[in-house]
Amino acid sequence: MNLAYISHEDCRLHQMGAHHVEVPERLHAISDRMIAAGLEMLVTHYDAPKATREQLLRVHDAGYVDMLFEAAPAAHDVLVWIDGDTAMNHGTLSAALRAAGAAGYAVDLVMGERHHAAFCAVRPPGHHAERKAAMGFCFFNNVAVGAAHAMAEHGIERIAIVDFDVHHGNGTEDIFAGDERVLFCSSFQHPFYPGTGADSKAPNVINIPLPSRTDGTAFRNAVEARWLPRLDAFAPQLVMISAGFDGHAEDDMAHFNLREPDYAWITRQLHDLAERHAGGRIVSCLEGGYSLSALGRSVAVHVDELIGHG
Repeated sequence: MNLAYISHEDCRLHQMGAHHVEVPERLHAISDRMIAAGLEMLVTHYDAPKATREQLLRVHDAGYVDMLFEAAPAAHDVLVWIDGDTAMNHGTLSAALRAAGAAGYAVDLVMGERHHAAFCAVRPPGHHAERKAAMGFCFFNNVAVGAAHAMAEHGIERIAIVDFDVHHGNGTEDIFAGDERVLFCSSFQHPFYPGTGADSKAPNVINIPLPSRTDGTAFRNAVEARWLPRLDAFAPQLVMISAGFDGHAEDDMAHFNLREPDYAWITRQLHDLAERHAGGRIVSCLEGGYSLSALGRSVAVHVDELIGHG
């Protein structure tokens, strides 16, 4: 079974201004590296559908969803700022709906018989979007939409969501904290944006705040000590990943010193976890990563491990 690779051209239409780091070229960099690495022939491409209102309302407040629909500009030369660093242009709403819809579709695909794993090459990212708030370049919480869809439509009772973006997945925690069906694991630079996660108390949340300049050895040691035993004990029926690559040493958005072998390693751990407990079922959603070359290379090793080449 090969990997399902889900994206959509609408995801390239979302732009937040000439000097914003979250740009459509991120998806171009990933596509180019997939081709250069010889991975294109090992994946099946799917167009992401738009998330339905029902899917969105499982994780977002109705008033918040309505606000985003009402705020979306129709004119091509207008930006509407929802948050200090999060803006909508004429293509944003469609892109955000596709990004959230991709996660639900990915769940459907891995719950079938053709694919064991799926990667959602989508933007905007999602893990900072809280139940009632957009922030950090995020509008809808893509991975949360996918997880809620898995529980509602496929009867999944235990889902692990693992977030290795360099920023805390505050939105995902806001949505699922206290939900015993979900084990949420997030690693992140601390203190750093958005300033949350270090003092979380929910029993189903395992946060790993790490200092500036954390390298691969320190990251791996923390994951082995804090995440892996709890994940095995939880025995998830589905593994979902918020895959952020902005902790790469070449990425100026933060101050970690991770490199491609570190992203390959964590992906291999999660792939093996899914093999042991979830019939191999694993869904990954793109989050951060803003150095285009490092992003492309990191996603390529991530996809290779999801396929199972480790």
